[in-house]
Amino acid sequence: MDYLSILCGKEEAIPLYDQVVLCLQDITLLPELIEPIFREAGTLNEQLIDKFRFGLLRVQIYSEIHRNMDLEESQKMRYVSEMIERAIFGGLFIERENYVSE
Repeated sequence: MDYLSILCGKEEAIPLYDQVVLCLQDITLLPELIEPIFREAGTLNEQLIDKFRFGLLRVQIYSEIHRNMDLEESQKMRYVSEMIERAIFGGLFIERENYVSE
C-alpha cells in the first residue's frame, strides 16, 4: 500500500511523513517512534503542522472508506494515525461517529 500518497493527497510530502509511513508499515514501531514524531512535529511552523494534521486525517478517512476491503489493515491505519494525532494535538480533528456509517 502506498501510505505516502495517502498522507500527501495532492500535496507535497513533508519529511515527517516518512516516520509515519514506517509506523503504518510496521505498527510495532509506533511505541519507539511516537516521541521522535512528537518532537519533530513541535518544530514545524503553523502551515506545516496543519498540513501534517490533514495528512493524518486523510489516513483516517481512507481507512474508514476501505475498511470493508481489509478490516485488519484499516484498523491498523486508523490506530496509528489517531494515536499520533492525539499525542500531538491532544485530540482528534474529527471523531469517529462523524465518519461514514455502516
